[in-house]
Amino acid sequence: MMLLVIDSLIVTFSVFLGYYILEPYFENYSIKTLILSSLILLISHHVFAQIFDLYHRAWEYASVSELILIVKAVTGSIVATGIIVPIVTQQPPFLRLYFITWMMHLLLIGGSRLSWRIFRKAFISNEGKKKPTLIVGGGRGGSLLIRQMINTPYMGMEPVLVVDDDPNKQKMSITSGVKVQGYISDIPDLVKKFNIKKIIIAIPTLSQNRLREINKLCEGARVEVFKMPNIENVMSGEIEVNQLKKVEVEDLLGRDPVELDMASISNELTQKTILVTGAGGSIGSEICRQVCKFTPEKIILLGHGENSIYHIHQELTRIYKEQIEVVPIIADVQDKERMKKIMQDYKPYVVYHAAAHKHVPLMEYNPQEAIKNNILGTRNTAEAAKLAEVSKFVMVSTDKAVNPPNVMGASKRIAEMVIQSMNNETSKTDFVAVRFGNVLGSRGSVIPLFKKQIEAGGPVTVTHPEMTRYFMTIPEASRLVLQAGALATGGEVFVLDMGKPVKIVDLAKNLIRLSGYKEEDIGIEFSGIRPGEKLFEELLNKDEIHPEQVYEKIYRGKVKDVDENLYIFVDEIVNIKDSSMIKKKILRYVNEGLL
Repeated sequence: MMLLVIDSLIVTFSVFLGYYILEPYFENYSIKTLILSSLILLISHHVFAQIFDLYHRAWEYASVSELILIVKAVTGSIVATGIIVPIVTQQPPFLRLYFITWMMHLLLIGGSRLSWRIFRKAFISNEGKKKPTLIVGGGRGGSLLIRQMINTPYMGMEPVLVVDDDPNKQKMSITSGVKVQGYISDIPDLVKKFNIKKIIIAIPTLSQNRLREINKLCEGARVEVFKMPNIENVMSGEIEVNQLKKVEVEDLLGRDPVELDMASISNELTQKTILVTGAGGSIGSEICRQVCKFTPEKIILLGHGENSIYHIHQELTRIYKEQIEVVPIIADVQDKERMKKIMQDYKPYVVYHAAAHKHVPLMEYNPQEAIKNNILGTRNTAEAAKLAEVSKFVMVSTDKAVNPPNVMGASKRIAEMVIQSMNNETSKTDFVAVRFGNVLGSRGSVIPLFKKQIEAGGPVTVTHPEMTRYFMTIPEASRLVLQAGALATGGEVFVLDMGKPVKIVDLAKNLIRLSGYKEEDIGIEFSGIRPGEKLFEELLNKDEIHPEQVYEKIYRGKVKDVDENLYIFVDEIVNIKDSSMIKKKILRYVNEGLL
């Protein structure tokens, strides 16, 4: 209403001011005609102002696009008046008056809209409270981000400068006077020179290696590092530019994504019934999410923990309620008859077997549970799938199954052997195992533990200074499991390329720095190797021939043949009650082939 009143005064004032300036030329124009012209112009202006929505905009955030709308509305109203007035008054249009009125409209109406922004910037701005921020990337993403930071005070960031490796952008002003003042390699010096507190990476296509390099450059400086969201998601309106994501240790350890063979995976999953065991776990739930992207007809979420199954069921139902039937099943893979009944009732096309006990020290204390869940549970599920003539059975395995010094790894290797033994000429089911290392962010991962220790003020406890592990993100591991399953013809043990092993102590140091602290602030203590742990993990042992690459980051491990006495050993080990005897026998069998 305030803008409507202001515009009415401006339109009327402009017409009469124009008449006053051009009065000597108004020989045939009466005051009555002038008032009528003013009224027609006033009505025309309000009509075009509504068309171009000039009364429902947040003008404190006005930019060039809003000024263009003002030009269109003002020009439209002047042209309409120039057509209507001669028809009504039977007098020729007085073009000089229209031109002067047009100029004054642009000046006064545009000025009235931008005055609030100018006033707000000059007197209400909280720039003194904003943290000096450096933007990495002078492209479209950086420009959008800077504009959003300037127009959104609650972000609490003041864009000071931009760095970009394009020499043609050096010294160029990206937007609002913020200039490119160096290359990415100049970040350490620029942080000190401009007292930078935050760094935002505005290159959505940045490779993982380059991200790690930038993070390395930020070491030693107490600066927080953020990433802006994907530019396509911003332009489509899915998320806002200001929804920044703090760079986490997962980002530094992750790799550039693999392009999947969508057609082959789609053939396995689209409009099929898919069953996932351990569906409430870290890997199982992510496999469910990835499977649902291929729109199966039905997905069976099978798990022992009702709370975790409830959560993944709620999540998938909310997203895919109109597209996919999501069925939650509470069941224990150790219950042979229950597994048979489920397989017969639902007749899944593919089974992803992710249910397992995976915690190494806990299974050292509870070897009977590792035997029952990892070995018997796998055998029960696989036999049930075979009876139900499931097309493919994909077991999620681990690098800890290679030369295992612990019960958990040995139980997973025997589970692999069970899967291999199932794949024979009489089977209509292709059985395959997929082996990979640690996943970032899983419930059993070391990262959540380190984060809690840092929040508590430290110290961060690392078992040994030379302890190393392979790491992969949960989404990447899950996608590669789907791809390996699509490639399987039966009997394979696929090995995922885990990249370079990472020292756990380096992981802890990175996490401390990303949390805004220095190593001396938190401290690192070495607690000693836990029961069953190895310093180094392996993906293949010396008896397993060098693997054959079948897809990017996927290898077919040529593992040794299954022992014909496998089931004799499994039946024997199940009935042993003594924990130390179980550990002794299972490790001898897996590593030495001795019953």
